[in-house]
Amino acid sequence: MPEPVGDLATLRVHDTRAGGFVEPVLGDEVRIYVCGITPYDATHLGHASTFLAYDLLVRTLRDRGHRVRMVRNVTDVDDPLFAKARELGVHYLDLAASEERRFDTDMAALNAIAPDAAPRASSAISDIRRLIGAVLDAGRAYTAGGAVYFAAAESAGLGSLSGLDREAMLSLAALRGGNVDDPNKRDPLDFVLWQPSSPDEPSWESPWGPGRPGWHVECSALVLRELGETIDIHGGGADLIYPHHECETLQSEAATGTEFARYWMHAALVSKDGEKMSKSLGNLVFIDQLRAEWDPMVIRTGIIAHHYRSEWEWDDGLMSRSAARLDRWRGSRGGGSGPVLERVRDRLADDLDTPGALEAIDEATANGEDVTEACALIGVNLG
Repeated sequence: MPEPVGDLATLRVHDTRAGGFVEPVLGDEVRIYVCGITPYDATHLGHASTFLAYDLLVRTLRDRGHRVRMVRNVTDVDDPLFAKARELGVHYLDLAASEERRFDTDMAALNAIAPDAAPRASSAISDIRRLIGAVLDAGRAYTAGGAVYFAAAESAGLGSLSGLDREAMLSLAALRGGNVDDPNKRDPLDFVLWQPSSPDEPSWESPWGPGRPGWHVECSALVLRELGETIDIHGGGADLIYPHHECETLQSEAATGTEFARYWMHAALVSKDGEKMSKSLGNLVFIDQLRAEWDPMVIRTGIIAHHYRSEWEWDDGLMSRSAARLDRWRGSRGGGSGPVLERVRDRLADDLDTPGALEAIDEATANGEDVTEACALIGVNLG
């Protein structure tokens, strides 16, 4: 990565909780947690778009002189993984391991910086049990029907991250696995911390009976174990804002009594055929299939041509346009130096404005500048 030169533009990012742009106050070390994959299928373009956004964040912060510790979890205890393993007739951990390897291979090909840690939810059962115990001790959770629930509806902070009202939260919870009709809940917005396992699901012992953790508590436990009680930046896809990240915040702060995350950044979703790209709909573009036809740097360039907070639609011409752009950049190697590196730094400082950064590289290429260093800053290898 290029060495920082001269004065750097003030960094600003869009903070979900603030509902607008902020100039984050960051120390020498920046602690970042990004919600990772549930490993039951191949890496698709939506995954790559999300995780490249945080790759660019890490690159930008390191270029500005920060030490960054980035943790990205693997959700290997979750309903979709169990369902897929059941369908295939394999052990859920075997499926998770194979798909995690495929994901890592795809992201390495796209030149994404590996996280400093990629802990699995299954590694944190003891941490999860301790966290649930702390929430119960704080009087913020209750037991019913062999499960433990967080009393979200009684929490004054409910909605502080998402900005949603009750009806909107109920609607999204129903769509995203919240089981709002669970008769054991005091309120439909309450969420599970620990639950009995089905006969073919993994089960662990706990003070509340055998079972397994709920989805939200897994990330809270991993954040606390890997990064501490308060982190600098929490990231993930925009579809995680509610309920996942809202619930993470409530339970973490109930357990620790301190602020969970100082800033929240969320990446927009990618669509295909007019619908959000998702495994449930089957409208996916898989990275390994693209790699069979295209240089991974073409794929990376095509993805980051879109701003991380702007929803975008896949089209079949994207890779061809990206390849032509990359060819022009590669043709500029050996030209004279110019101000393009600083212009790219300025664009990245403005909420990771990658479309602006790519336009700056295009202009420099047209002017005969060597853009190798500028491309390296955005993770595009011209070699």
